[in-house]
Amino acid sequence: MGLPRTFVGFSSSDIHYYRLMCAWKEHDHIDFNFADCQLADSINSDNEDYIKRLCRARIDLAGYFIQLIGDDTRSKHKYVRWELDVAVEKGCKIIGVNLDGSRVFVPNKTPPLMHDIGAVFVSFQAKAIACALQLKTWNAKGNWTLKDETYKSLGL
Repeated sequence: MGLPRTFVGFSSSDIHYYRLMCAWKEHDHIDFNFADCQLADSINSDNEDYIKRLCRARIDLAGYFIQLIGDDTRSKHKYVRWELDVAVEKGCKIIGVNLDGSRVFVPNKTPPLMHDIGAVFVSFQAKAIACALQLKTWNAKGNWTLKDETYKSLGL
């Protein structure tokens, strides 16, 4: 089975978490991997339509959409909420990754579009995210989490 094709959405203030995920992916001793559908290079443009067109093409390649959820994610509208909307419209499997270490759905930080859509919420840990990327069953409704036993079995 191939690697899950994944687009990672994040607020610009959380880009270092995305870079850390990429470093996990490159590290031989960390069991974390995904086919990154992120744009290869920063877009050198202020043209919103152009930027959105490029991002939509990358999201269209993905089957999974990871939303990094930080302190300001809920309030970001221009690109963060738009990318999430495109992923939901496409039917991507949605994974909410809490940057504060929470293992559950946190409504006051999570963009409203992610509420009750069958997303899985995990903590920002390589093993937890990898586990979510490997889930076989996804629900169309609700806010889901990994069980405590799953975290324990992962050594977390």
